Amino acid sequence: MLNLSPPEVSLIIPVKNEGTHIQNTIKSALNVQTRYSFEIIVIDDASTDGCCDFLSSYAGRARLKLIRSIGVGLARAKNLGAMKSSGQYLIFCDAHVFFEDYWLDRLLQPIRDGIADATTPGIADITTPDLCGYGQTLNKYLGVEWNIDLTELTPIAVIPGGCYAVSRSLFFDIGGFDNGFKVWGYEDVEISMRMWLFGYTCWVQPEVKILHVFRKTTPYQVNLENVYFNMLGLAFNHFKEERIQTCRMLIQNSSQIELAILRSGFLEQRKAYFSRRKHDDDWYMKKFEIPF
Repeated sequence: MLNLSPPEVSLIIPVKNEGTHIQNTIKSALNVQTRYSFEIIVIDDASTDGCCDFLSSYAGRARLKLIRSIGVGLARAKNLGAMKSSGQYLIFCDAHVFFEDYWLDRLLQPIRDGIADATTPGIADITTPDLCGYGQTLNKYLGVEWNIDLTELTPIAVIPGGCYAVSRSLFFDIGGFDNGFKVWGYEDVEISMRMWLFGYTCWVQPEVKILHVFRKTTPYQVNLENVYFNMLGLAFNHFKEERIQTCRMLIQNSSQIELAILRSGFLEQRKAYFSRRKHDDDWYMKKFEIPF
């Protein structure tokens, strides 16, 4: 008899020109041990290298969904995968990672226990597996830095995009990733900050480690202006005026980018976000000792 129950977990993987990495990631996910039923949702965001073509005849395709998008960028691609998902829990992963047995079970346990609302594992470079980062924080330039030497479940400022888990209800309650963000940059910082400011929590689970292929260059074009747009979008979403001004000083062509931000509806979004806040940006910076 066919099992018609929806999977408990949806593993959501955005893809753009990943070559053989996506095949390795899917193979690893399907081959490790877990007590959870899960599906894998691949969002091919206008790849030009045919990296997802193999899925049409892949042996494990019964547990796979392939979605083709037209270059919508990372934030929107992740949102699209979430909308097509069925799981009670959503795990967002890069397309170039390797898993260990029962990683999924241990990553979800703090959420199921009511300790954390979102969790991330330790993430190590596949070439140096003993050197592990445990979630991220921010520096005085609003750049991300890895936490190191954490040995127990710990609250963190930023859940890195390489891999993290949230409940389905939380993800849709906060509105998912920012659909106004462009291509790549700051989408994981923004959603992490929004979770904290809305009263949710993000933790690292050091008992889980995944291996990540850290590439020297991206296989698609990243325009610095888009990164600046997302940084300033983050600022308009969550920062007081003094911090917005600091962001302006860090950005080239800030006046033009700010004009584009204002035309994109970020002021209206800011009002909606501020109305839901349990904490402000001063609280967030103080809690995680961020000098920004």
